[in-house]
Amino acid sequence: MSSSSFCARFGLTSALALTVLPALAPAQRPASQPSTQRPVTAASSEAAFVPISRAVHGAIDGNRAYRTVEYVQRFFRLPGNRGFDAAIDTVASLLRAAGYVREDGAPASARFVYRIESRPMANPAWTPIGASLTIAGRTKPLQQFSTNLNMIAINSGSTPEGGVTADVVDVGAGGSDQFAAVDVKGKIALSTGDARAVYPRALQAGAIGVLNTQALPSYNQQSKNTTAIRFTSVVRDSGWILYISSATHDSLRAAMKSLNGAPLRVHADVRTLFETRPELTIVAEIRGRTRPAERFVYSAHVQEPGANDNATGVGTQAEMARVAADLVRRGVANPQRTITFLWGDEIRSTDRFLKEDSVRRAAVKWGMSLDMVGENTALTGGTFLIEKMPDPSAVWVRGEDQHTEWGGKPLAEKDIRAYWFNDFVRQRCLDRARQTNWVVKANPFEGGSDHTPFLNAKIPAVLLWHFTDQYYHTDLDRIEMVSASTLANVGACALTTGLLLADGSRAIVLAALDELAGVAEQAIRTQSALSRDTLSRGGNADTEKHIIETWRTYYLDAIDKIGDIAVGPVDLTAAIGRAKARVRAAR
Repeated sequence: MSSSSFCARFGLTSALALTVLPALAPAQRPASQPSTQRPVTAASSEAAFVPISRAVHGAIDGNRAYRTVEYVQRFFRLPGNRGFDAAIDTVASLLRAAGYVREDGAPASARFVYRIESRPMANPAWTPIGASLTIAGRTKPLQQFSTNLNMIAINSGSTPEGGVTADVVDVGAGGSDQFAAVDVKGKIALSTGDARAVYPRALQAGAIGVLNTQALPSYNQQSKNTTAIRFTSVVRDSGWILYISSATHDSLRAAMKSLNGAPLRVHADVRTLFETRPELTIVAEIRGRTRPAERFVYSAHVQEPGANDNATGVGTQAEMARVAADLVRRGVANPQRTITFLWGDEIRSTDRFLKEDSVRRAAVKWGMSLDMVGENTALTGGTFLIEKMPDPSAVWVRGEDQHTEWGGKPLAEKDIRAYWFNDFVRQRCLDRARQTNWVVKANPFEGGSDHTPFLNAKIPAVLLWHFTDQYYHTDLDRIEMVSASTLANVGACALTTGLLLADGSRAIVLAALDELAGVAEQAIRTQSALSRDTLSRGGNADTEKHIIETWRTYYLDAIDKIGDIAVGPVDLTAAIGRAKARVRAAR
């Protein structure tokens, strides 16, 4: 098709004279303003969705979730270790209080059940107990575990009881040549190099321990957050290694300089445990009334030491399980499909749930990952995001659908997964935003959390999260950075999504179809405006036509899959025909 006919078809009567609407340039919009996306509120979707949506929104309690987050975030959590198991025990207690019973002792008629799965681990579980670093002769530590939860490298050993006092030797980046130039035997090596390489090299040279400072990613704003330390592992060895912040490193260097060549001595106390313990996963389910084998599965990983990452997922999901059970008990909701909640090791627990039982995996309909879902964005930065399963925005990254600083790259067109789930979830979140002025955005697929095992298994799934977060993976990710209202917002839209899809009534299917057609019309109008802007700046007309037609095909194919929601036969032929006609006519 020629450039002129393309312009005529999409209303581009003079492509070079048209510019994109200001609302389509998110970088120019203050971060505090809500997204330009608006919920599609057709009367049919209102009637079908509101009873469950209103009940969930009224029942979800962000303060309850916050209290769980506050407790869980106290622990450095890794599979099998004491902090991880404390979180699992907390969730089990909350489930029992909400009316869930142990699956192995539950009658067949029980709808609310849970189990704790236990698996042997190949290596001993590592638990950090405490640490401090103090310049000899001073009383106040430069760092201590109570305020720098990440200061002990994962897999580090301990100092002798009571700690050690020794000279500090600066080895710079810690290369072989640098170690060869100094004597570190019986001393503590101070390095700015890669800890995984420096640590074994230092021990081989006779050092009794290592102090290592890290260069943090730009989004961690190290020049501002000078006490921040990221958690990182090293190989298990006989020594110990402490991560020190840039502030501590500067203090050590200043102290060394003041001694005019005399050695600086420090006292380091490191206490860790290696124990043979099992890896635990907790699985709670609300059994479906008529189709219990079919599932909507939520997953929140327990490991990692942060408050937002991911004590918020643990606490939010526990509150969702409580509310869901209460609504079913009161007859407000009656899911026909099973709703499953997983708490365990990131990616691995979800992957196992899908792979260990092929029959179970075949009946999993949808998945959702809750990861970093409680942020006080006024403090952490960034915004709430829905990471979508691959749609055309993952191929052509433009408009409001931008990759985060965490990292992402364009996908190939063959990777597009035409489905309606991205938009259904976003609309549920926008429903909540309409009431609370919550900022809701989306990003193209990037991966890296519990949504990926679902997608690898060809199961529709999304990630609910926040980014950019200046405290991500650092020990400044504490409870002060968590918002109870955000926990409630995310929990409400996540649970509403699951309860509606587990219901699967004819009214919900038709409402979802009507809503999807409206979303598709809106998306095509947005893409057309973006193309007008691109053409006004000398873009290629054939390329822009292809992008818009790919989006149109995406939604036409997604409409064909809307019947996946239905429990039982529903004749959608006429309704699908009307929806497709709307999408084909959209400009």
